[in-house]
Amino acid sequence: MRNNRGYEINDLAKEESWRLLRIMGEFVTGFDKLAGVEPAVTIYGSARSKPEHKYYAKAEEIANLLGERGFSIITGGGGGIMEAANKGATAGKSESIGLNIELPDEQAPNTHTSQSITFDHFFVRKVMLVKYATAFVIMPGGLGTLDELTEVLTLIQTHKIKPFPVILFGSEYWSGFLGWLRDTTLTSGFISAGDLGLVRICDEPSEVIKIVENWCSKQKVIGRKVLIK
Repeated sequence: MRNNRGYEINDLAKEESWRLLRIMGEFVTGFDKLAGVEPAVTIYGSARSKPEHKYYAKAEEIANLLGERGFSIITGGGGGIMEAANKGATAGKSESIGLNIELPDEQAPNTHTSQSITFDHFFVRKVMLVKYATAFVIMPGGLGTLDELTEVLTLIQTHKIKPFPVILFGSEYWSGFLGWLRDTTLTSGFISAGDLGLVRICDEPSEVIKIVENWCSKQKVIGRKVLIK
């Protein structure tokens, strides 16, 4: 029997069943390999940033400082900002984790990770980028970075995850986005004033470190475990 698109229904059902098992397998792999990496900070940002770009250097410095303080660093595992963060984490003697994704362009694993996992499915990878993080640092980036930022904010807004620090780095870059949220989205009634308080903006790596350490101190982050109810 065929469906209205001409596919054999039995074959399609079998393929979907195997796809489900592959998805489950990716989750199991991620859970197994990342267990115990806490406390960790996930750093997002553009894969297109070159080593000579100022935000590349800032991402490397942030990751290095966090690594020296015992935080594992998690990135999307690719080039640009992700590469810089993994490079800084390695220099900081911390766990440097890259969660790569199979893409036709732009995404190849960088060489500065102590642990690298490659995913086929974006949504599995996005879960892993969030699940083990104690804080999120959002460096300048494009559509993928915006997707990751808004997902984290939505998860906090809807109380699906704890209100971890969400730090936008680079006021010059993010001011237009924040202005749009305030002047258009908020005034249209699509978000509440409290939602704007979910993000903090920084221009110096030392500010990022202070925010993360203060939050962890209040939440009693000890060793490599986050002790919160």
